[in-house]
Amino acid sequence: MTDLDSFIRALPKAELHLHIEGSLEPELMFALAERNGVAIPYASVEDVRAAYAFGNLQDFLDIYYAGADVLRTSQDFHDLAAAYFDRATADGVVHAELMFDPQTHTDRGIPFAMVVEGLLSAMADAQARHGISSALILSFLRHLSEEAAFATLAAADPWLDRIAAVGLDSSENGHPPEKFARVFAAAAAKGLRLTAHAGEEGPPAYVYQALDLLHVDRIDHGNRALEDDALVDRLVREGMTLTVCPLSNLKLCVVPDLADHPIDRMLDLGLRATINSDDPAYFGGYIADNYRAAAAARGLTRAQLVQLARNSFIGSFLPADAIAAHLERLDAHL
Repeated sequence: MTDLDSFIRALPKAELHLHIEGSLEPELMFALAERNGVAIPYASVEDVRAAYAFGNLQDFLDIYYAGADVLRTSQDFHDLAAAYFDRATADGVVHAELMFDPQTHTDRGIPFAMVVEGLLSAMADAQARHGISSALILSFLRHLSEEAAFATLAAADPWLDRIAAVGLDSSENGHPPEKFARVFAAAAAKGLRLTAHAGEEGPPAYVYQALDLLHVDRIDHGNRALEDDALVDRLVREGMTLTVCPLSNLKLCVVPDLADHPIDRMLDLGLRATINSDDPAYFGGYIADNYRAAAAARGLTRAQLVQLARNSFIGSFLPADAIAAHLERLDAHL
């Protein structure tokens, strides 16, 4: 391990853009399929990894939803999240905000309670074993209807005191943020924070919609905002956090090569960019891998890496006193 690798792993950081279903490693997929008697269309772990050659976001989502079918019990969701927390802890993550897609599971007949209770038990265990704090982000699937999103928000009602925010993910093209303006307003009225995927495959107009119609607290991805100077100026002025995912951007062809990734340009422009792993089992790396790959491809300095870590705490959905404590811990580490 190089000095830079050690520096990255030891750097206290938060992860703000992590789909917990996207941390399902092939080995666990096979183990859960066997445990639950679920047939999967792969003969081996190697076959699963070979299938992870995506041409675009939809190609990835097709495999993602098929893999999620092995998740059947609260113990499965606990084991899935526990495996993520073990890896995140090794990568220096001290706070993680986990996106989960309840509709992926309730549409298969898995009760909402089973999903959330498994995740919450793993989160409590991670706090006890690793000292890592965490929060849940309920993500609506944007290729489904507004009515389905409202039904999901209603199903979540008994757990709203343990859910920090709502989000918006899945196929971006053809499903603009405006489609979910009313359900986001309803979530805000319940005291939830708001985030949404925008400007990954979708145009800058989707980022404007997320800001002006959904009234989000942060933007997931946001790469294409750089195509609009006025939008960049606004994001800087409003201190809007962007949860950027370099290896995801490469795997899904958002950038042709990490050498072309805009992460350092974002920092230079004054954007509150962060680095995250998105769907690490599918995209080739957890958060330290993303830091390391971006640093190597773009020549990021240690000061820039520290800024990314600092931004991750500032952009989190933690209360102000917890953010201040994490920033003090980061300064003490340095």
